[in-house]
Amino acid sequence: MNDGTRRFWLCADDYGISASVNAAIRDLIARGRINATSVMVSAPSFTRGEATSLLDVAAPAAAIGLHVTLTAPFAPLVSGFSPLRDGAFLTLSTVARRALMRSLNPESLAREIAGQFAAFRAAFGRAPDYVDGHHHIHVFPQIGEAVLRAIKDTAPDAWVRQCGRAVPLRRRFADSKALILDGLSRRFRRLAAQSSVRTNPAFAGAYAFNARADFARLFPSFLDSLPDGGVIMCHPGTVDAELVRLDPLTDLREREYAFLAGDSFPYLLAAQGAALAAREASRSQAVNQ
Repeated sequence: MNDGTRRFWLCADDYGISASVNAAIRDLIARGRINATSVMVSAPSFTRGEATSLLDVAAPAAAIGLHVTLTAPFAPLVSGFSPLRDGAFLTLSTVARRALMRSLNPESLAREIAGQFAAFRAAFGRAPDYVDGHHHIHVFPQIGEAVLRAIKDTAPDAWVRQCGRAVPLRRRFADSKALILDGLSRRFRRLAAQSSVRTNPAFAGAYAFNARADFARLFPSFLDSLPDGGVIMCHPGTVDAELVRLDPLTDLREREYAFLAGDSFPYLLAAQGAALAAREASRSQAVNQ
């Protein structure tokens, strides 16, 4: 029975990037504060033990997705991937530029993405509930096509994250990064629909990762206009040496974690008429747009 509550996916990206981030994400799942996490199977800190620990806390309420990773400083899982620099993927800006120019190696992409799907299945014993990409790289040309083929071939029940917002026109131009994702996602949604792969109806959670960012203040705006089944991205965690080595997003992860674990978060959801979706709703709530 529909009680008028909007149910959404609050997805913690980057499970696997470091032990401290992994522990924080598991804690939030156990508290019922998030209901999805995206796993970086190619991260050095992702192990079979980390997968088992996540399964123990996530089942049956939280969805577990594959966070396709194709940018530095991470390295491919499959041998023979090209191009590389010092054994790692190219930088985000370089991969994005090459994707827009359609100059990536399609065979290398297909093998590496298939390898990450296979690594997920080996670690968790099943296909991912959904698929997205580190740095949103999965919505770029060439990469998006390869991801959709892999879903069709190996995870046909999974849905895929699109990163287009559902915000009023007057707000669309305030965030240049989100505006680019809107445009890329429009094309990606069309490709997903043609492939009969389901997508979320809307996306939120992108913001400028600078020292002044206030996640707690921004979060209510993520809920604005978010429809039932929408996705809000987050990056909670605590900082350890491995995170500092691999990623510039450090202290902001601790701010996100503190807000999501704190007392004000559930009250905010109640005031907004919003609640986290249950994992069993995954197949019915993600729809092609």
